[in-house]
Amino acid sequence: MSRELGVKKVSQSYGRPVYEISDPVPLIGHIAFGVIDRGTNVIQVRPSTLCQHSCIFCSVDAGPVSKYRQSEFLVEVHWLSKWVVEVAKVKGRGVEVLLDGVGEPLTHPSLPELIKLVKDSGYVNRVALETHGGGLSREIIIKLQDAGLDRINLSVDAVSRDIAVSLVGVEWYDPARLLELAAWTLENTEIDVVLTPVVVPGYNEVEIKALIEWARRHGAGRRSGWPTGVLIQKYETHKYGRKVAGVRAWSWSRFYAWLKKLERETGYRLIVEPEEIGMERRSRIEPPYSVGEKVKAIVLCPGWHIGETLVSDIRGLRVMAVLGAEGLTPGSQVGVTVVSNEDNIYVAKVVTR
Repeated sequence: MSRELGVKKVSQSYGRPVYEISDPVPLIGHIAFGVIDRGTNVIQVRPSTLCQHSCIFCSVDAGPVSKYRQSEFLVEVHWLSKWVVEVAKVKGRGVEVLLDGVGEPLTHPSLPELIKLVKDSGYVNRVALETHGGGLSREIIIKLQDAGLDRINLSVDAVSRDIAVSLVGVEWYDPARLLELAAWTLENTEIDVVLTPVVVPGYNEVEIKALIEWARRHGAGRRSGWPTGVLIQKYETHKYGRKVAGVRAWSWSRFYAWLKKLERETGYRLIVEPEEIGMERRSRIEPPYSVGEKVKAIVLCPGWHIGETLVSDIRGLRVMAVLGAEGLTPGSQVGVTVVSNEDNIYVAKVVTR
């Protein structure tokens, strides 16, 4: 793997190679890293695929017990910030960057620098961080504030340590420590905190009430001007995600019926419209390639999932996950056909080797 290709193996994580992605690899096109534009003023930015948690409900099979991953990725922050700014320019005013991922964003060693780069650009108004919190500390929170972070979306799923540990899948996880840190953040910094628990049927429905009371007591979401400080996520199953044994995912109608019941019982707002939390429809980056189109590409390295290869089109417009290119030498050219390109996330298959 050569630096000229923009891919360099830098370490190992739970037996998987970790590749750093940099110039000239395009940072739109892959779901695991880079920039994702879903047609709103909120840009998803994914700097890292690494994770130290092993959540039993993880929809992207992250962390130590992953079964489907063969590679992990970190993105060089100066290169990433350039792509973020180019997408933000298309969006206009009121752009928010949401640092999320198929891992834990806090695993990126230069996360504060990334936040500062995009905030200093003048094209990004707000930066939020989605995290399960295992890597948080007061020292890190201060660094994040100094860099310009506006909000932490803290995905704590239970107040009870036993239940939280059973969901997150690591014995060292401590929700009391994280909620104490969150309260300290609200009292001592300019960063807002919003709780974003995942409700897993049969595990933590009752726990959600305690989290709501915490949010009410500490004014979660108030600094952002939101009508709520709790955004509850629904447990769902995915092809490459984990399925909780004995648990069937609720339908959306059942989920919203449960939220309405919880609103009545707690007197706390849980169902909000996108515009109430600052989300608006906006222009999106146009896809350069259509489904069925043949594209010449350059092989970069083994892909994120087993059986995939990471490639870039030779024009440097999109990075793609390709099926059927295993064993090809990095730097070699390959012909691929686009299979899907929803939200500019590209999957292709080999047509010529």
